[in-house]
Parts: sequence; structure tokens; C-alpha cells
Amino acid sequence: MRIAIPHTLGKNEVRRRLKARSGEIAGFIPGGMADVRTEWPSDDRMTMAISAMGQKMGAQIDVEETQLVFVVDLPPALSFVEPMVAAAIREKGMKLLK
Repeated sequence: MRIAIPHTLGKNEVRRRLKARSGEIAGFIPGGMADVRTEWPSDDRMTMAISAMGQKMGAQIDVEETQLVFVVDLPPALSFVEPMVAAAIREKGMKLLK
């Protein structure tokens, strides 16, 4: 699943805000019952290891000049929650940038 969230902040400011608020990402998962571990393998990519609902998944956020791109690899057992996760990412992703 790929979700793009537009911004006008510039890469440096987006990185700063993501790093400062990355602890809030667990709340993106419906029900808020998730363990999320983040890493920054490069300046423009944050990777996440997520454990939720008895499943493990990977995700990343790519910081681009005019948008954040969330890529989440939902396991087949959780495909039914994809619309809820996508909606939560859109809503809360905007809040991460405020």
C-alpha cells in the first residue's frame, strides 16, 4: 500500500518533525495496539518494523521535496484493514507535519 501526503515544508523541516514525533506512529495503527521501531538508513528514508494484531510488517516513509510517501507492506491476513490503515495514515500523517 502506498500513500502520498503533500507538504510545502521542505525536506529539512519534514525530517526534523518526523524525527521529533516518530513515537506517535504507533497510533496510526487502528486500535493503537502496535509496537513500532524506527530507523533512518538515509536522510530521506525512515524505515519501520511494526508488530500489530499478532502480525509483523515493514513500512517506510520517503521524504520528498513536496510529499511524504508512506509504503506499508500489509500481510495478507491483515488485508481487510487496508482501508482503515490508509485513512489513518492520511489523517495522522498530516498531523505529524504540524
